[in-house]
Amino acid sequence: MKKEKILDLVIIGAGPAGLTAGIYSSRAKLDFIILENELVGGQIRETPSIENFPGFDSISGADLADKMQEHAEKAGAVIDEFGNITSVKLTDTEKIIETSDTIYKPKSVIIATGSKSRPLPVPEEKKLRGKGIHYCELCDGAMYDGKDIVVVGGGNSAIDAAIFLTKYAKNLTVVHRSEKLRAEMRSQDELFKHNNVKLLLNTQIKHVEGENSIENIVLENSKTGEKSSLKADAIFVYIGTMPKTELFKDFIDLTELGHIKTNENLETNIKGVFAAGDVREKEIRQLTTAVNDGSIASLMAEKYIRNS
Repeated sequence: MKKEKILDLVIIGAGPAGLTAGIYSSRAKLDFIILENELVGGQIRETPSIENFPGFDSISGADLADKMQEHAEKAGAVIDEFGNITSVKLTDTEKIIETSDTIYKPKSVIIATGSKSRPLPVPEEKKLRGKGIHYCELCDGAMYDGKDIVVVGGGNSAIDAAIFLTKYAKNLTVVHRSEKLRAEMRSQDELFKHNNVKLLLNTQIKHVEGENSIENIVLENSKTGEKSSLKADAIFVYIGTMPKTELFKDFIDLTELGHIKTNENLETNIKGVFAAGDVREKEIRQLTTAVNDGSIASLMAEKYIRNS
């Protein structure tokens, strides 16, 4: 029989938003737990170098995640890493979060589940995921030392990944569907210092050929419709993210893209339920905005708990 715990607060997700919420909730002396079904730190663990977070000229995502986790735990946060949530019930009057071994009944909930990589939209993606199609340069880049590598995307994540992968690639090609890259110019300048880097704009991958590894890529020019082929050993994909909101869709109002709708106080349509970080609807998604969300969500949750 599962044990039952009544708490002030459950924070779902231990990325930057969730960990920051944990730090503030500890200082407020709330009785709470952070549930994380994957590694603590979220997507920033996959970032080779972070250069726009105040206080650090440059720091790896893994190191920053470790520092955030250490800070939260020293403040008093309890983190259940790999605490898989099996079901939730969220109403104005009742909140139930069920894991494999515990049923939590908090007064308030902060959803900070973040997002996951958007998959490469080709029919062969599932077959070749992990066999040439990848989403983490830190995890898988070394597998392709001296090989031909393709990076898909034009934002900061794509270009930062491409910079990292230049240390392995014999030839590196950046494929982007639009007319220009969206990444910061400083990153673009750094990438194109390398003479083995090629850029293909207005281009999309339509098919990836191969059975147990990539043999060939079929490209299409988005303006002319002209098709071409490209030899490559690996594709690293950075074409955006999807919010992790599947658990909450029956209770929480979502946008068409699946993000959680909130007001400026990060309140959802359910009383006592807040959302923070990349999972919620907003214009800018950065590490600094996630941390900001975490602090606001915790402060507003505390106010709700004290007045309930």
